[in-house]
Amino acid sequence: MQTPAEKDVYAALADATFRAMQQAVIYLPPDVKRAISHAVSRESDSVAQGELANIIKNIGEAERLGIPLCQDTGVPVIYLTIPPTIPFSEILFDAVAAGIRRATEEVPLRPNVVDPLTRKNSKDNTGAGMPAIHVKPGYRFTVTVLPKGAGAENVSRIAMLLPSEIDEIEKFVVETMLIAEGKPCPPVVLGVGIGSTFDGVAALAKEALLKPIDWMNPNEQHICDAVNRLRIGPMGLGGDTTALAVKVKTAACHTASLPVAVNVQCWACRRATIEVKW
Repeated sequence: MQTPAEKDVYAALADATFRAMQQAVIYLPPDVKRAISHAVSRESDSVAQGELANIIKNIGEAERLGIPLCQDTGVPVIYLTIPPTIPFSEILFDAVAAGIRRATEEVPLRPNVVDPLTRKNSKDNTGAGMPAIHVKPGYRFTVTVLPKGAGAENVSRIAMLLPSEIDEIEKFVVETMLIAEGKPCPPVVLGVGIGSTFDGVAALAKEALLKPIDWMNPNEQHICDAVNRLRIGPMGLGGDTTALAVKVKTAACHTASLPVAVNVQCWACRRATIEVKW
């Protein structure tokens, strides 16, 4: 049985999760919109210009109508920041799931979550291991959502390189996009994880997608330029803009390994953060 304080936390987190998911699937973050607008200004291919113009129109219509900007509203990937004043308990996970169920019904979200083997649909985007929730300590109580569609997720890759293969990292990232071609609805954002462990590097790559994309450091820009030289272009139809950005996140790793992961995200790089007030 929940205490009054626990009930308050539950209600506040469930509501914040709902609002974050609603915001993420309807309103593209300003940095992503700026990156797309910048792509239009530098695109030389007329077909690519037309596709980018369609994307911008799509973004505007979603905002005007208050509906999801893509029919694939993804699976819910959630990041919680928990301050010391909030007890870590199952209540947090239950509250996030409640927020996702509400969003599925009210936004609405497409029910995407199924059992991996029977393919039975939960019909509310929850289930064993869903939402995928990552928890970290912090000073503010926040919930961040990263809806992840399947078209881009399905072409993501991981490699366990050798320490002597540092120079192969860029090749692996570019190769990932070369294999993907138009499947992830480019122009893409590529989250690159380097280091950690087999499972940890995939998490790093996904977390890299939470970073603002309208600025890249020199290494990220170099990789992004290499990807764009593939000329896969918007929607795979050719052009200068295959990637809007490459974002990298690193962590320490074993002396004998060099894990690398690429988490591909479509042009709709959706994310939103809401502070939980209770």
